[in-house]
Amino acid sequence: MDLEIESSWKIRLEKEFSKPYFKKLQAFINNAYEESPYSIFPERHQIFRAFEACPFDKVKVVVLGQDPYPTKGHAHGLCFSAAPDVRPLPKSLINIFKELESDLGIKPPENGDLNHWAEQGVLMLNAILTVREGEPLSHKKQGWETFTDGVIQALGEKEEIVYILWGNGAIKKAESVDSSRNLVLSSSHPSPLGAYRSFWGSRPFSKANAYLKSFGSEEIVW
Repeated sequence: MDLEIESSWKIRLEKEFSKPYFKKLQAFINNAYEESPYSIFPERHQIFRAFEACPFDKVKVVVLGQDPYPTKGHAHGLCFSAAPDVRPLPKSLINIFKELESDLGIKPPENGDLNHWAEQGVLMLNAILTVREGEPLSHKKQGWETFTDGVIQALGEKEEIVYILWGNGAIKKAESVDSSRNLVLSSSHPSPLGAYRSFWGSRPFSKANAYLKSFGSEEIVW
């Protein structure tokens, strides 16, 4: 596994890379890609894309996902985002776009690539950064969860961040976030199985922008 990661993140995560659990994770991932190079997603060079697209110093919003889409060609390193040529879009992403339109009146874009969010300071982080084709959560409990816990811990030195947590997994993942220094927006998952519970009408996009604006930070062009 290539450990080339954006420099501002590398400084803060260097200790994680040297820990025993990460060495085991690295061996597991290397073996997975070597055995099945076309069945592990995202592509190897995109594993740390969320960090490349959104350097530490630029983080204003954190969106937490579970693990990459397990469908070939969909995942490209940003949670919930889909590669530009993916048709039809993943159902969770379709629901995210529906809520965006309901919240801010923004029409669904032509594709599911959310890189423009990341470039504005939205860290789009999955709890688990790799997956085997057709097997959701196939790389759980291999060390990724510990690593991404370290990412959230590193973000603790910042404040006035918006955490958008969709689903119980994301909510639990961010339990350590200080809600007195940040805005935590929680709802059910946008998947068809969970959106009806509390995702619809949650208005995370306008709430995030209102919070950022209150601190003089530039709003996200969703």
